[in-house]
Amino acid sequence: MGAVPSTPPSRWFRGTGLGVLFGGLTAVVSTPAIGSAWAACDIGNGVTNGMTLLFLAPLIWIAAAVPWVILHSTLGRRHRRTALTAGLIFTLWFTWFLVTWLGMPDSYPAPLCPGNVPPWWPSFIPA
Repeated sequence: MGAVPSTPPSRWFRGTGLGVLFGGLTAVVSTPAIGSAWAACDIGNGVTNGMTLLFLAPLIWIAAAVPWVILHSTLGRRHRRTALTAGLIFTLWFTWFLVTWLGMPDSYPAPLCPGNVPPWWPSFIPA
C-alpha cells in the first residue's frame, strides 16, 4: 500500500516554470535598463525612480510570465518548439517595448538626450 500516483500538472499551469524564469529575466533586464535611461536623460530623481522601479518589477514579472503560461498550455501541447520560439520572441519584444516606452518617454523634455534616447542605446535598435 503505498504511494499515490502523482497527477500530471493542470494543463493551464504547465508553463509556470518557464513563465517564472523568463518573466523574472525580463524584469531583471528591463528594470535596470529603464533606470539607466532615466538616469542618463536626467528624468526624475534617484529616490523616486528607485521606488517606482521597485513597484514595477513584480508587475513586469507577472506581465511577462502570463503569456508563457498561456503559450505553453495552449500551443505547447502539440507544438512545443513553436511555443518556446514564440515565447522567446515575445520576451525580447516585451523587454524592448518596456525599455523604449517607460525608459524613453516622448513627453519629457530631455536636454541631455536628443530625441529622448540615451547615449548608450545602440543605434541599430529602434527607439
